[in-house]
Amino acid sequence: MHLLSVTLSDNFSGLGHMRILITGGAGFIGIHTAYRFAAHDLHIVDNLSRRGAKANLEWLKTKTNFSFSPTDIRDAEGLASEVRTFKPDAVIHLAGQVAVTTSVQDPRTDFDVNALGTFNLLEAMRAHTPGATLIYASTNKVYGGMEDVGVELSGQRYRYTTLTHGVPESYHLDFHSPYGCSKGAADQYVRDYARIYGLPSVVFRQSCIYGTHQYGIEDQGWIAWFTIASTLGRPISVYGDGKQARDVLWVEDLVQAYGLAIEKIDQVKGEVFNMGGGPDRQLSLLETFTELSRLRGKPVEFSFADWRPGDQKVFVADTRKAQQRLGWEATVDTSSGLGKLFRWVQENKSLFAQT
Repeated sequence: MHLLSVTLSDNFSGLGHMRILITGGAGFIGIHTAYRFAAHDLHIVDNLSRRGAKANLEWLKTKTNFSFSPTDIRDAEGLASEVRTFKPDAVIHLAGQVAVTTSVQDPRTDFDVNALGTFNLLEAMRAHTPGATLIYASTNKVYGGMEDVGVELSGQRYRYTTLTHGVPESYHLDFHSPYGCSKGAADQYVRDYARIYGLPSVVFRQSCIYGTHQYGIEDQGWIAWFTIASTLGRPISVYGDGKQARDVLWVEDLVQAYGLAIEKIDQVKGEVFNMGGGPDRQLSLLETFTELSRLRGKPVEFSFADWRPGDQKVFVADTRKAQQRLGWEATVDTSSGLGKLFRWVQENKSLFAQT
């Protein structure tokens, strides 16, 4: 594996000793983040509502020391108390409602968690730790359906006709779905608190992140969902023709970007970065099934269903800004990443048997 030529060690001890608060720290990105920042004082805030959160937290307890609170980010006073008491040097904000379909079914909860919850955190930091760094996990859904971008079919996947390097940060915002609106509102609030109040923050508009300890479901975490469902013999539905393509990013590569942003916060505060696998790490649904079939030694069975409204035929992030400004690059290719995830699911079937 290619190693990044940066000053950070594997656990980011090169940052100097810090106090780091992670919201949503029992999620799959959260525990990978906590594990990589293990050299620092860690405080995790998570209401444990997501499937797999409790199991993830138990795993993390075997790997590193941290303090924990089940505070919900919708509880403004409770969250402010966590920030005031712990006094973090950096906050990595991962807590959120993460599924588009869920947001359509219950837009108020989606708004309360993603938009209001983030606002609660911003206000808590403005009042009690105004100099602390904030890393916010946003989403590529802030760009909407991108109907004005040309798309063509190339083999087993769709691709852009003009955006050779993928979607840049300068592409216009077009919040689509309640989820897109709530995450987009939070995205813009984080940016504006950097402008208006000087809060040192960085927004990562994340594409398809995948990895171990991910309890994927049909409408979120699709690579993990396909891997789990095919292993357990659960039915798999493909909405559309299966040639929809996404750039995929191994979770540890994402966490590397978090560390670089904290290290370089004086140079990048107030910035937005598109964060995904980029053009070299694209997968369509059909290509994913081909790779999983190879790993399993037998074909993955699935059925087709109608397209879902608003489903982009392709999304690929242009990650050149992160490469140039942060000195970051993805290191794990799609074949290696799928292999790691597949082996983890095979070794932990009992975790999914009743979920």
